[in-house]
Amino acid sequence: MIDIKQIRINPDIVRENIRKKFQFEKLPLVDEVISLDSKIRKIKTESDKLRNERNKASSQIGLLMKEKKVDEANQIRQNVVIINDKLAINDISKEEISTRIKTIMMTIPNIIDDSVPIGRNDSENVEIKKYLLPKAKDFEIPYHLDIIEKIGGIDLDNARKVAGNGFYYLIGDFARLHSAVLSYAQDFMINKGFTYCIPPFMIRSGVVNGVMSFAEMDAMMYKIEGEDLYLIGTSEHSMIGKFIDTILEKKELPYTYTSYSPCFRKEKGAHGIEERGIYRIHQFEKQEMIIVCEPTDSKNWFEKLYNYTVELFTSMEIPVRTIECCSGDLADLKVKSIDVEAWSPRQQKYFEVGSCANLGDAQARRLGIRIKGEESNYFAHTLNNTVVAPPRMLIAILENHLNKDGSVNIPSVLRPYMGGKKLINTNN
Repeated sequence: MIDIKQIRINPDIVRENIRKKFQFEKLPLVDEVISLDSKIRKIKTESDKLRNERNKASSQIGLLMKEKKVDEANQIRQNVVIINDKLAINDISKEEISTRIKTIMMTIPNIIDDSVPIGRNDSENVEIKKYLLPKAKDFEIPYHLDIIEKIGGIDLDNARKVAGNGFYYLIGDFARLHSAVLSYAQDFMINKGFTYCIPPFMIRSGVVNGVMSFAEMDAMMYKIEGEDLYLIGTSEHSMIGKFIDTILEKKELPYTYTSYSPCFRKEKGAHGIEERGIYRIHQFEKQEMIIVCEPTDSKNWFEKLYNYTVELFTSMEIPVRTIECCSGDLADLKVKSIDVEAWSPRQQKYFEVGSCANLGDAQARRLGIRIKGEESNYFAHTLNNTVVAPPRMLIAILENHLNKDGSVNIPSVLRPYMGGKKLINTNN
């Protein structure tokens, strides 16, 4: 959410930003905010004037009563009643207008960084750099689900009976590999100086509205029926929510967390061959990076975060590339975003395995996360990045470390987490 002062002082910048994101239908909202903001400020001015009149009237009533001029005092009391009625009407109008302004302001997209490439959708995202050369395979790479089933690592049929589509049972060495990836990722980030955290897996609506847009919430979040609780789609949600309505001391910044959680997502609209298996699912586990920092430090942290993901993947000998998200592909709260994509030998293309986002002060403004300043308090900046989400990470490991006989080499950095095991063998 941007500062309403930006619309008051320079609405053209806000309009241009909306155009850059190709959200032309939102352009009238800027004029609506300007009009509503003018109305509410007039109401406030009028209310202040009425309160001054009421205060003067109250003083007059006191003096008249001392002088035993009851009739004159009662006449002024009637005027006070009229003033109170007007103030009550103004308060209702002010509340209605404020609610509408807040709704609009949470819909208008955040001002993107000048370096963001302009494009309509993810087809116009820009490749930044490739890391590690893909190794050629002299055999055909099966679909990841076929690889997992051959090694006896998954049970989808019984999961469907228990929970429906989009769920699975992980079994044996494949389940161990899943846990090994998470354990390695946790240690990797701790060694980078991050504090490990396991957050609540449910959050209240006030936090949901603070960390994401309405469109994202509708597409992702599962609501707990009868309660003001939602299942988290990523630990970023509850980790940023941890700081709601707080004033942070500068000396304690930055806060650098690496958080683990299960994630629950509706995945509305997910379909097709690449969603079969474990690429798009309703429940998975994830390791995340979270930063709460000074506004002047957020650009540097952004660079560090996505490079940590690159380092993690290449340490497992998985080729990756970084992609700059274009303006039309950025979620409304994001200032800038870079995706990390892993090489798929089967598809002969890269696929997303992580996303790094600088949200500027958008989440902090919504949640009231401020830094104590010498003259006045100001909003912090927040960032998040995927360390690893094992379902997609596992696909990358399977395809890049698959042998011709169907066995899978375990990356050397993961072997200590699997009792020294070097190979996952097939059932055959």
